[in-house]
Amino acid sequence: MSIGFGGESGKKQQRSVNDNGEFMTNITKEEALRIAQLAHIEIRDDEIDELVKQLEAVLSYALRVKEVATDAQEPSTKRVNVFHEDVVVKTDPEPILSQASEREGDYFVVPIIISDKS
Repeated sequence: MSIGFGGESGKKQQRSVNDNGEFMTNITKEEALRIAQLAHIEIRDDEIDELVKQLEAVLSYALRVKEVATDAQEPSTKRVNVFHEDVVVKTDPEPILSQASEREGDYFVVPIIISDKS
């Protein structure tokens, strides 16, 4: 069974249902060769059929993801408080500072990477 659908370019493409009931996107050998050319991949004649199958699988997966993403309801961001009060929590810096290769008091010593000298 084939079902037609319009691609982004407006070109009519075909989508088929496989034995598992999953949608498959049909692409031609010419389209696969063009994709390989654009990707600067050399394809031998005996590799084309396998490439077409792999590209169809990738495109089918992408279509399924798109369908699922379209079906998913995104939560509304209206009337949601994204601001919260900052809470200061006193922590002991020693466990972290004890791992420093060099320290000065409660601070890490790091190499200078920007200099005022021109």
